[in-house]
Amino acid sequence: MESRILLAWVLVCSLLRLSATQNPLPEGVLNCCEGDVLFLLDSSGSVSSYEHSRMLTFLSELLLPFSLGEDQVRVGLLQVGTKPRLEFGFDTHNTQSGLQGALRDTKPLRGDTNTEEALRMAKDWVLRPGAAGGARAELPRVLVWLTDGVKPGDVIGPMAELREEGVAVLVVSTGHSNYQVLRQVVSPPVEDHLYFVDIDDMSIITDDLRDAIIEIIRAERLQIQDVSTNSATLQWRPVLSGLTGYYEVRYGPLPTGGAGGGGVGGTGTSPSTSGSQYQRLTQPADSSTAKLTGLKPDTTYIATLTPESNEQVLNTLSVTFSTKPEVLSPAVVTVSESGLTSVRVSWGPLQPESVRSYHIEYSALPSGELHTVTVGRGQNSTLLKNLQPDTTYLVTVSARHSSGKERAMSVKVCTREVMPALADLQLTTVGSDSVQVDWKGGVAGLRGYWLTWEGQEGQRGSLSSQPSSLYLPPNSLSTRLTHLPPSTRVCVSPVYRTARGEGLCCTAQFHSDALIYGYRS
Repeated sequence: MESRILLAWVLVCSLLRLSATQNPLPEGVLNCCEGDVLFLLDSSGSVSSYEHSRMLTFLSELLLPFSLGEDQVRVGLLQVGTKPRLEFGFDTHNTQSGLQGALRDTKPLRGDTNTEEALRMAKDWVLRPGAAGGARAELPRVLVWLTDGVKPGDVIGPMAELREEGVAVLVVSTGHSNYQVLRQVVSPPVEDHLYFVDIDDMSIITDDLRDAIIEIIRAERLQIQDVSTNSATLQWRPVLSGLTGYYEVRYGPLPTGGAGGGGVGGTGTSPSTSGSQYQRLTQPADSSTAKLTGLKPDTTYIATLTPESNEQVLNTLSVTFSTKPEVLSPAVVTVSESGLTSVRVSWGPLQPESVRSYHIEYSALPSGELHTVTVGRGQNSTLLKNLQPDTTYLVTVSARHSSGKERAMSVKVCTREVMPALADLQLTTVGSDSVQVDWKGGVAGLRGYWLTWEGQEGQRGSLSSQPSSLYLPPNSLSTRLTHLPPSTRVCVSPVYRTARGEGLCCTAQFHSDALIYGYRS
């Protein structure tokens, strides 16, 4: 009987191997992209075998649709442990079947979460263009960090260095990570590049993360960047690099009813850019950008790029874009660093090429003395000092433009209220479950007092109670709390018009030899 069962298993395994040989994994179908994507996978001791397996399954599904190869997408995997290890580099797998097999065979490293060392390897080696087996020059580079959030180390600095070198950073967290830390390491926009998900629900972010990666590594042959009211930058991949020749660039207003590339970054068939209304310039074969100048505000333009070479025939590319409408500074005025006697006022946009100076006027409402400050054209903020606390001011920022135009914008600002801290708090136990609470107050401008109390976890394992609160009017300087747990934390805070002031807290202990517990300043 046992021999027949064993024979049956052998036949099943043979059929499965035959099926896998006859039906290999399909190759990718997304031919949209060019770039190098490195996955930084946490496989330290804080990640269980089950979680590690789920992360690899997620990567498998995420990457399956991509076309791999030297002219398309390349993938690397760097695991984080005590000694981080590059499982495979960008030049290892050019087929989906090879990549999927490598993901299935990846084993966790265990040990400490040495993310800092892994990031050093990524920066100095894997993601460095020109390094042996490293990233390709002139193509997008992406780092996707998969972490459970358990003690990753100091990653803010290394991640910032990667972003400064042009690497796009995305993060997937499967644990209770520090949101403030992770939002600092990802590339903007944060909402598109930072994901929090349970390990069993990772599939719900597969499409969104894939789309975010595609947005970064999409193969745009002709792009418009740094669009302003009167200029823009045309950028392209240097297809003539290594060839003799030059690029011819033409640009001008899009004719009414003309068909262009469909917006910034688009390519396609365009109207002819011949004629006197179009400007022409040439760029050498090794260049990849051209500055388009002399443009009019709020106007739609078309630009064409024609690579000219006797060695190879290349297509003309085109793109349409619209310049920004003319905006005179200040278009926005904001307030920050509001204190008792000072506030910082900022404005924008900063236009040093057209503004001669900024004039700031401010006075207390309704009829305070008028004060003035003048700052240079390169300054977009100033600190207003010697103000009155808890007072509303009207601030007007005026710009004097070189053209003779003037523009002004006003905003109301408020200084902070004076909020003295509570000076004295005393608790007196009354019986076995009550406490008399006394404090000193009576400061001008006080609106009342806010009391909170909560039972603490005791030495004998008693559980803490839910917090309770009570508001008392400003003429109240004492109250009695009853039916309290054996160890209760009592806090009293003064309440002012705009916020609570600094309060004091004491813990009441109920046992026979303790009569008074308190705090005096």
